[in-house]
Amino acid sequence: MLYELRTYTVKPGTIGEMVKAASTVSRDIRKDDYGKLEGYWMTEIGPLNQVMHLWSYKDFDERSRLRAELAGNSRWTGEYVPLIRPLLQRQDIRLLNAVKPPVAPASTGNIYELRNYRAKPGGAVKQWLEALTEALPAREKYSKIVGLWQTEAGQPNEICHIWAYASLNARAEARASALKDPVWQEFLRKGGPLLDEMHSTIMLPAPHSPLQ
Repeated sequence: MLYELRTYTVKPGTIGEMVKAASTVSRDIRKDDYGKLEGYWMTEIGPLNQVMHLWSYKDFDERSRLRAELAGNSRWTGEYVPLIRPLLQRQDIRLLNAVKPPVAPASTGNIYELRNYRAKPGGAVKQWLEALTEALPAREKYSKIVGLWQTEAGQPNEICHIWAYASLNARAEARASALKDPVWQEFLRKGGPLLDEMHSTIMLPAPHSPLQ
């Protein structure tokens, strides 16, 4: 599977309009006929005035074909695009290969955290992913990972992972507990030197997001 994470930065004060258009007009037109919607979020802490939506496709060819078909859909170009175009300030796209495909949390009403890390050039991405995979059972004793990807295009040497928590307090408690775990401590000791940058964004799911 190929995953696409689209980040749209909108004008201040227009997040509500963007989400309303996406949850009504866009979903009515697209459904899951032009790629499957995996999740749709609004940023809460970190970069502001952004929506992030995750789509899945069978492969690159299917993505190209379905997006061409969507661009030819008169309702899409005539009803949805005119609604959001005045709101947009920037669009960014990441194409992702799944190391762990997305899995919905056991309960709804969550906050989500997107963590994107830039690894050192060379083989650092592979080494970091191998170390995380080994340590992940220990880390998931405290909170479950939603998905893990290596970025294929858009950002080089990047890893993206999404986590779900019942609340910000639950996130703080899970992370504090993990930091005391010897297995996780060893992972941090090995994994930290492989990274150049670490970014975190707290996101809230939109009403139409499959991941709640």
